[in-house]
Amino acid sequence: MIVVTGATGHLGRLVVADLLERGIPASQIVAAVRDTGKAADLAAQGVEVRRADYDDPQSLKEAFAGAQKVLLISASVVGQRVPQHKNAIDAAVAVGVPFLAYTSILKADTTGVALAGEHKETEAYLAASGLAYALLRNSWYTENYTGSAAAAIAAGTVLGSAGTGRVGAVPRADYAAAAAAVLTSDGHAGQAYELAGDEPFTMAEYAAELARVSGKSVTYSDLPADAYAEALTGFGLDAGYAAALADADLGIARGDLASDSGDLARLIGRPTTSLADAVRYAL
Repeated sequence: MIVVTGATGHLGRLVVADLLERGIPASQIVAAVRDTGKAADLAAQGVEVRRADYDDPQSLKEAFAGAQKVLLISASVVGQRVPQHKNAIDAAVAVGVPFLAYTSILKADTTGVALAGEHKETEAYLAASGLAYALLRNSWYTENYTGSAAAAIAAGTVLGSAGTGRVGAVPRADYAAAAAAVLTSDGHAGQAYELAGDEPFTMAEYAAELARVSGKSVTYSDLPADAYAEALTGFGLDAGYAAALADADLGIARGDLASDSGDLARLIGRPTTSLADAVRYAL
């Protein structure tokens, strides 16, 4: 039995779909979710739905009971992840889960990106837990950019603080396929996979791709990190999150969110999705 936490989230749904496409019987997949009402479509496919709240240790134990493998998708609220992840890891230990895969961040052990702090702490806790585990260290999602592509095209500008740094971003579906591959094959215990696109791109290249697809002028405007964070808050983002995103752009400038490991392509058995295709799919 394979348990996927956060199964009604963007990434979790894609993992469940990929497991089904790989021929895993729906009855052998558990969607562990905080709100079971949001998983009615998964239940209709025969997937077992169990309540699992990262803040409720008992619910996690019940959700993980009988699991052979658990995918722990990192919690979404920055600043609360470490205690929530510890609850999930403790629950997996308590019920004897044989293997757990955790979605971390690229180069978690060496990156200077502030958002990596909680992932690094989670990785250390996992290493000390005694569980057999694998680390799925994901780079950025292209959806982080294409989600606002229409607004960027309308404004004619992509904003950022990444300079000429390259980011190994790919669509969530690529990371979901990698997770499903790890969950449906053996030999992954003890591995830390650095997952990123084969062809990292600059923000100027992203802007140029938006221009190519839309037929309109779109350029990249590189800002100081504090000015970029201020612009993001002007778009309605929380100030703390805006600062974290601006910091991540500085990480991109340093090369922290790109990797030539090739791990992602090897796990999914194909080249990673190109920037051109990612933009085309999004628009």
